[in-house]
Amino acid sequence: MAEAMNEVDLFVIGGGSGGVRAARIAAGYGARVAIAEEANFGGTCVNRGCVPKKLLVYASRYRGDFDEAAAFGWRVGETAFDWATLIANKDREIARLEAVYRRNLDKAGVAIHAQRAVLDDAHTVRLADGTRIRAGKILIASGGRPYRGPAFEGQELAITSDEAFHLRALPRRIVIVGGGYIAVEFAGIFAGLGSETTLVHRGERVLRGFDTELADALASAYGRQGIGLRLGATVKRIVRDSDESGLAVTLSDGSIAHADVVMLCTGRRPYTGGLGLAEAGVALAQSGAILVDGESRTSVPSVFAVGDVTDRVNLTPVAIREGHAFADREFGGVPQPIDYDLIPTAVFSTPELGTVGLPEAAARERYPQLRVFRTGFRTMRSAFADGDDRMLMKLLVDGATDRVVGVHVLGDAAAEMIQLAGVAQTAGATKAQFDMTMALHPSAAEELVTLRQAS
Repeated sequence: MAEAMNEVDLFVIGGGSGGVRAARIAAGYGARVAIAEEANFGGTCVNRGCVPKKLLVYASRYRGDFDEAAAFGWRVGETAFDWATLIANKDREIARLEAVYRRNLDKAGVAIHAQRAVLDDAHTVRLADGTRIRAGKILIASGGRPYRGPAFEGQELAITSDEAFHLRALPRRIVIVGGGYIAVEFAGIFAGLGSETTLVHRGERVLRGFDTELADALASAYGRQGIGLRLGATVKRIVRDSDESGLAVTLSDGSIAHADVVMLCTGRRPYTGGLGLAEAGVALAQSGAILVDGESRTSVPSVFAVGDVTDRVNLTPVAIREGHAFADREFGGVPQPIDYDLIPTAVFSTPELGTVGLPEAAARERYPQLRVFRTGFRTMRSAFADGDDRMLMKLLVDGATDRVVGVHVLGDAAAEMIQLAGVAQTAGATKAQFDMTMALHPSAAEELVTLRQAS
């Protein structure tokens, strides 16, 4: 049977946040748009990342809420956690969100292909069912996949973050390998839900690239929570215990950690294998990332790429902004430059970490007259409940211009504060303008506008 040959203005490979946004915006400009997704619409963020992870974070924090409730007059009584209920409710919510993504594409008039798509050439996409579609422009938004790290004996016995959302039971003991935000977040999740948690990381501190003072403070908080931190160590071998009851993890220092689940959080890699990119002339980095210019154009003029597949800044809001800017520029004639220097970022650990702008070490290199304002304190809630949780806040200010060049918060609602601090920093706010802002009392955030003495 002859292959069908359709024609569109834009074909998007990948139905994650960036690809869906690009498809919808382009269709809004009147373009004929088609999109293909081989797994779940919504991509990693909705199905195996940000959204289900945040739901698990919420669940993990109830233990602390129950512990503090008595100080506020509440009699909670005996509590119990049921993993199966959480996962079933999570799955139901994810299914609802994926349906929303499909429905929004359909409303925008985008042709949906729930199957794999690859490039045949610079203007042709071939679907898994053999259909070939000609496109004026092709956008690759296939995202990334977990990287299992350097091979070692027994590596196949470990899971990644993808599988963590579908475990049949809450592990009694878990070893998490990695020191980035995914590893740190899952360590907080499993510890909060009651698992005996060990975090193994080859570096001397977690969260490389974040402000070191906050990263160290978070590590200390994890230690107080009973999370075992094995820094400066790597996994050499995983074997099943002799009685098949669990796993024995041999570390580089010769010690052995025992676990029911070992989870590898050693990074992610662009998902470009087998997409026909090299054959179509699209240049790739050694990591497999698609090389693009400032307008997300690849080495082939008709092929573009956005999101994690480019390995620029691997965050969902960045992919969305890149996809939107691509559609505005290519189909709306509206140039939309993207500023990658100021991106509010949060680590949904417990305590939470939020940051925007430069960490202190980088700020000192760039701004010789850097002024650092910091404060550490117990929140009203923690102090009332006789807890030891502390907040840490830092403002980094260029002494030459008085402009705020970094805001860092560790503690409750840090992410919410940082989003708004990002607005101020994007607007070029100065320390004097922070000082002029009326404080909202009583709140933790008021500390950001009442810091007076540089350290």
